[in-house]
Amino acid sequence: MQSLKELYKIGRGPSSSHTLAPERACKLFTQQFGVFDHYIVELYGSLSLTGKGHCTDQIIQETLPSSTKVYFRLEWEEEFPNGFYIFAYDEKNELQQKWTVFSIGGGSIKIKEFPTNDTQEVYKENQFKDILEYINKQQLTLTQYIYQYEPDLKGYLKKILDAEIDCVKRGLNTTGVLPGKLKLARSAKNLYEESLSISDGGQNSLRLMAYAYAASEENAAGHTCVTAPTLGASGVMAAMLYHYKIDLHYSDDDLIDALAVGGIFGNLIKQNATISGAVGGCQAEVGAAVSMASAAIAYLDSQDINQVEYAAEIGMEHHLGLTCDPVLGYVMIPCIERNAMGVLRAKDAAQLSKHMSRFKAHLVSFDMVVDTMNETGKKIPIELKETSIGGLAKEFETKGKVYEED
Repeated sequence: MQSLKELYKIGRGPSSSHTLAPERACKLFTQQFGVFDHYIVELYGSLSLTGKGHCTDQIIQETLPSSTKVYFRLEWEEEFPNGFYIFAYDEKNELQQKWTVFSIGGGSIKIKEFPTNDTQEVYKENQFKDILEYINKQQLTLTQYIYQYEPDLKGYLKKILDAEIDCVKRGLNTTGVLPGKLKLARSAKNLYEESLSISDGGQNSLRLMAYAYAASEENAAGHTCVTAPTLGASGVMAAMLYHYKIDLHYSDDDLIDALAVGGIFGNLIKQNATISGAVGGCQAEVGAAVSMASAAIAYLDSQDINQVEYAAEIGMEHHLGLTCDPVLGYVMIPCIERNAMGVLRAKDAAQLSKHMSRFKAHLVSFDMVVDTMNETGKKIPIELKETSIGGLAKEFETKGKVYEED
C-alpha cells in the first residue's frame, strides 16, 4: 500500500478527482516541460460529464501557465474510465508534448507517459488480515505498525488535523450562497446555532451534522479542505475530529493517532477497491469515509483491534450500493447532507462494535466487505457513478426547478 500522505491531502474543492487531481497533473506537467505557447486539454468520463459543475475546466485554465482551451469529450478508449489529455503546442501550433492522465480517486493521479511517486508502495501488507497477523506476531499496536513504516508521519498528520479543524471553523462562520446554478444557501452556521437552542438530547447529533455541513460547504465553495479519503466525502472525518477536539477536548496526539488508524482502513479500501465515485459510486467515497471515521472513533474509545476492525466493517457494509448522482454535477445535493448523515453513522458503528463484541463474534471481515464493495461498484450503472445522468440528478432535472445558465 501507498503512504497515508497520499491518502490525506490538503487541496481546493469541490472534488478531489475533478479539481485536485487535474491541478496536480497540470503543475507537474509544467515542472517537467516548462511553459508553452498554448495548451489544449480534453476531458473524458466523469471529468467530462460533470466537469462543469466541478469546475474542472476552471482549475485547469488557472493552473496551466498559458492560454488553454478545455474540451469535454465522450469517446475515451483508455484503460481507466476517468481521465484527460494534456496537449502542449508551440507558437507554430505544432504539438510538443502530450500526457494521458488518469484521475484515480482522492486526488491521486496516474500518468501513462510518466511514472510518479503517487504509486510508490510503502506498506508490505495489502489486506487487514495480513496486518493483523503481522502485528500479533510482532506484538505491536496498530499505531506502532503504522509509524514503523512511516516514522515521520505524525508531523504530516498534525498539518492534516490543523487543516481539518480550520476548515470546519471557517464553514461555521460563513454565510451566503454557494457558487453555481443551484444557488444553495449555506446552512452550517444556522444548524450549529440551532443545536445550541435544543435540550431534548439531540444536541450532539445536530452539532456533528453542523460540523459536517461546515466542511462540506467549504469544499463545495472551492475552498481548502482535506481528502478523507476524497473531497466529496471530506465532511465526515472533519466533523468527527472537530467534535473530539473542540467539544470533547481530546489531545492533538490522540487525534493524530486516530487519523492514522482511520487512514489505514481508507488505504485498504483504496488498495483493494476504489475511493473514486466515478468508479465505484458514493459507497467508495462517503462509505469509505464512514468506515475510516468508525475505526477512528472506536480507537479513541479504547476499543481493541478486533472491535476497531468491526467498526470499520460496519461503516462500510451499510453503505454498500450507495450511488453517486449529484444534482447538476455539483458536490452539493445529495453530497453535503450525505456527509452529515455519514458522521452520525460512524458514531453508531463504533458504538455497535463496542457492545456487540461483548457477546457475539462478527462473521463478516473488513476485507470481505471491501471486496464486496469493489464488486458492487463494478455493477453500478454508469448513470449512477458521478455522471449526473441518472438517479436523483435525472429526477431533479426532469421535475425540479429549471435553472438558467450563470
